[in-house]
Amino acid sequence: MLEYLHYGLLVALAIALLVAAFTDLKRRQIDNWLNAGIALAAPLFWWSSGLALWPDVAWQFGVAVVTFFICAGLFALRWMGGGDVKLLTALALWIAPALFLKLVIIMALVGGVLTLLFGMWHFMRRQKDRLAIPYGVAISAAGLWILSTEYFPLTATALGHTGAAG
Repeated sequence: MLEYLHYGLLVALAIALLVAAFTDLKRRQIDNWLNAGIALAAPLFWWSSGLALWPDVAWQFGVAVVTFFICAGLFALRWMGGGDVKLLTALALWIAPALFLKLVIIMALVGGVLTLLFGMWHFMRRQKDRLAIPYGVAISAAGLWILSTEYFPLTATALGHTGAAG
C-alpha cells in the first residue's frame, strides 16, 4: 500500500510540473497554490520513501533552504521570477540531494535553449519590450527528466519481477 502512495505522489508531482510549465508558458506565472501544494506534499513523500529525519530529511530541507537563498538573490537581481524561485525550492524538497545538482544542470541547458528560441522569436517579431523567458518550463522539464530516469525506472525489480519466470 505504501508503494502505491509513493508512486501516486510521484505521479502527482509530475502532473504539477506539467501544470507549472503550461501556466508559465501561457501566462508567465506559476501559481502560489501549485508551489505550496508541491512543498506541502514533500513530507508525505519523505515518509513514503522511508527517509529518516536525520540525516535524510535534514539534507532535503537544507538543500531547499540553500536553493531558496540562491534563487532569492537571483530574483533580487531580476534574473529569475518569483514563481520560478518557489517552484525550484519546492522541487528541492523532493529530489535527492545527489540528484538535485543533475536537475540544476539539465535545467540550465534547457533554459539556455529556451532563451535562444525565445530570443530569436522576439527578434524576428521585432518586439521592443523586455524578453521574458518562461523558466518554469526549464525547471519542470528538468524535474520531469529526473523523475522519469531516476524515480520511474522500468526495471524488473521496479515491476516486482525477481527472476526469469517473474
